[in-house]
Amino acid sequence: MSQVEQEEPASYQVNREQPVAINSQWQTALAGSQMLFVAFGALVLMPLITGLDPNVALFTAGVGTLLFQWITKRQVPIFLASSFAFIAPILYGVQTWGIAATMSGLMAAGFVYMLMALFVKVRGTEFIHRILPPVVVGPVIMVIGLGLAPVAVNMAIGKTGDGSAVLMEQDTAMIISISALVVTLLISTMAKGIFKLVPIFAGVVAGYLLAMMFGQVDFTPIKEAAWFGVPNFVAPEFNWHAILFMLPVAIAPAVEHVGDILAIGNVTKKDYLKKPGLHRTLFGDGVATAAASCFGGPPNTTYSEVTGAVMLTRNFNPVIMTWAAVFAIALAFVGKFGAVLQTVPPAVMGGIMMLLFGTIASVGLNTLIRHQVDLSKARNLCIVSVVLIFGIGGMAFGIGSFSLQGVSLCGLVAIGLNVLLPKR
Repeated sequence: MSQVEQEEPASYQVNREQPVAINSQWQTALAGSQMLFVAFGALVLMPLITGLDPNVALFTAGVGTLLFQWITKRQVPIFLASSFAFIAPILYGVQTWGIAATMSGLMAAGFVYMLMALFVKVRGTEFIHRILPPVVVGPVIMVIGLGLAPVAVNMAIGKTGDGSAVLMEQDTAMIISISALVVTLLISTMAKGIFKLVPIFAGVVAGYLLAMMFGQVDFTPIKEAAWFGVPNFVAPEFNWHAILFMLPVAIAPAVEHVGDILAIGNVTKKDYLKKPGLHRTLFGDGVATAAASCFGGPPNTTYSEVTGAVMLTRNFNPVIMTWAAVFAIALAFVGKFGAVLQTVPPAVMGGIMMLLFGTIASVGLNTLIRHQVDLSKARNLCIVSVVLIFGIGGMAFGIGSFSLQGVSLCGLVAIGLNVLLPKR
C-alpha cells in the first residue's frame, strides 16, 4: 500500500542477486497472480472502508496498471491500486456530495498529477522538491493517518466509522478486532518470505473466521449475488465543491510517487527517473487515477508491497504486472467474490485500520526524520505545528456552501506557510 506507506529506498540496496529468468508464459502468469495476491489485502480494504465497490476497485486497479504501462512503455515493474491517502477525503466527499460527485473531485486530483508531470518535464525533478519539501509533505501525511484514528477505533469497538450507531456488541467487537490486529502484527514482524508481504490479507482472514464463529457474518448477500456480473460502475458528476476540495489532496501521494519510483529503481538497479522519466511515471499515475474515477473506483497509487515482492522474487519483468492487471480485471466480474468482501464485519476492518492509519502517520514522521528537518528552527516548528493542529483538530474554512478542511486544508496551509515564512 504505498499509498503513503512508502518503503525506504535504501532498504532495497542489500540484495545484489541477479534477476530470475522466467522461460514460459504460464510461469509469467503465475508470477503475476502472486503479485496480485500481495496487493490484494490493501487493494480491497480501501473501498470497503470508504463505501466504494471492491469489484470496481479491482477493475480500475487493473485498467490503471495497464494504462501506466502503456504510458511508461512497459519499462517499470510496478502495480497500481487503491490509495489510502484519499480515505478521509473520500469518506467526507461521499457523505457530503455522494459517490458520483466525489468522483469528479478525484478526476481533478488525477489532472493535478498530470500537471505536475508537465512541470517536471519542463523544469526537472527539483521543481517538486522546492515547492513541496519534507517540512510540507511530512506533517500532511501525518494528518492523513492521525485524522482517521477515530474512524478506526469506532469500527474496532463495533460502531460505525462516525460513532453514530452500534453495529455489534462492544465486547464481541473488541475480541474480533484485536485478534485481527494481533495476527496482522505477528505476520508483519515474524513471517518469512512472501508471507511477510500479506499481513493485511492474513489479518482480514483471521478476523473474518472469528466473526463467523461469533455468528456476526451475514451470508445473505453471497447467496443473492450472481456468479458473474458487471461491477457497479458509477460515472462522475461535475461538482465544483468536490473538485476544489480534492485538488490539494493530491499533493502527498504525488510527492510520494517519487520515492516509490526510486525504491523500485534501487531494486532493479535502473534509473527510472531518466528512462522512461519521472514525467512519464507521474503522468501515468495521474491518468490511472483519472481513469479510475470514470468508473467509480478509488484513486490509484504505486504499491510498495509489490515492490517488496519484486525484491524478494527477483522477477523484474514488467510483463508480470501486465498479468497481475489482467487477473484483477477478470476477478472484478466475479459477483460472488465481491459479495464475500462486502460481508466482512466492520470490526474486522477496524482492527486492521488501527495499524494502517498509525503506519501512515509514522511514514509522515519518518519523512521529517529521514530528511533531518530541524524542529528547533522556528520556521519548521511553526509549519509542522499549525498543520498538525489544523488537521487533527478539525479546522475548517467556509465560503458560502463551500468548506475546506482536513487534508485539503492542511496541504494548502503547509504550502502557504512554506512560501510566506521568511527563510534565513
